[in-house]
Amino acid sequence: MSVLAAERIKLTTTKSPWWCTVAIVVLGLGIAAILGISARSAYGSYENALASGNPPDFEPFLPTVADSVTGVSGFGVLVLMIMAALAITSEYRFGLIRTTFQAIPSRASVLVTKSLLIGVVGAALSFVLALGGFYVAKAMAGPDAGQAMVLEGGDAWRSIYSIPIYAFLCVFLAVGVGALLRQAAAAVALLLLWPLLVESLFNLFGSIGRDIMPFLPFTNANNFLGAPGGVDFHWGPWVSLLYFAAFVAIVFGASIVVVNKRDA
Repeated sequence: MSVLAAERIKLTTTKSPWWCTVAIVVLGLGIAAILGISARSAYGSYENALASGNPPDFEPFLPTVADSVTGVSGFGVLVLMIMAALAITSEYRFGLIRTTFQAIPSRASVLVTKSLLIGVVGAALSFVLALGGFYVAKAMAGPDAGQAMVLEGGDAWRSIYSIPIYAFLCVFLAVGVGALLRQAAAAVALLLLWPLLVESLFNLFGSIGRDIMPFLPFTNANNFLGAPGGVDFHWGPWVSLLYFAAFVAIVFGASIVVVNKRDA
């Protein structure tokens, strides 16, 4: 409990977590609003084309539940990972990690407690924002353009509750990467470039890249989130979650081993 109290003080008395939280809220709700407005505009253009007697050469954009929460799952969680990585790299940067490990000799408990605290906060925030993003997008889209955004069925609800699970795991991944690299810039660059750029590059390698993509960690996470991206997976979304969780466990476990072996 003392470790938890110390980590809570660190989290609530520094500026970066608050700024990151504001960014997550703005991205989650803002992108949902933009999505809804875009869908309404596209549907209006489609109806106007029909009314004018000219058959439109496009289909109207009808966003789904998974589309409405992309601001949270696609961008908000990335900011959450940055916040989690900074929580550990900042201590290395300013030399506070030595004091932390002197006060708490069990280094593993520091990493686990830090990850649990930020993970629970991030999961709760992302769940609220996922629901909020859904309702904002649906309200902005209107009844016609928002007809596909209905919270019915397992896939629709999974688009909502999968985000806090994904966010929780991403916090452990970010803390693990931050503890391994110790440098904020390196950790943030890796956490952003890997899901946004590196995994998508495998599409450039033809059939070999397509065979590899079902085994990439963030690609499996996207499959669990309801956005498989055209990848031909060998398993369902829940196995993809277990696959991503195993990847996170390996990285986080490696960080504990390395932190225990090297000097602070």
